[in-house]
Amino acid sequence: MMKQYKLTLHGQGRGYWLITDQIEQAISAELSQIEVGLLHVFIQHSSASITVNESADPRVREDFKNFEEHLVPRNFPYKHNDEGDDDMPAHIKASLLGCELSLPISKGRLALGTWQAVYLCEHRDRPQSRNLILTLHS
Repeated sequence: MMKQYKLTLHGQGRGYWLITDQIEQAISAELSQIEVGLLHVFIQHSSASITVNESADPRVREDFKNFEEHLVPRNFPYKHNDEGDDDMPAHIKASLLGCELSLPISKGRLALGTWQAVYLCEHRDRPQSRNLILTLHS
């Protein structure tokens, strides 16, 4: 079986947002029926990314945000700045973290580790709607 969904998330501006629950809710009917499978998650944007990381301590998200600003500063002399000073840095950050994930499914659940969750990494300052394509394979 292969099934695909589009999930639209309404963001909160720059930061690292836990989205595991929204993903699971979007696919809940089929997810519960899959003994062994994969979920492919793809974000349809070039200024946001997705990743899996620790979900228990909110300071992890703050550290991510602070480190990305250090790694990809806004005051670099970028040529592409059509949409503001956060535009080109957002594209670079999105490329570094990536636009897709493959997540294992076991016994009707995402088989994430104990402290793991899926993050939407928003690299633009203002809130954005972000689209994810979720493809279930079983």
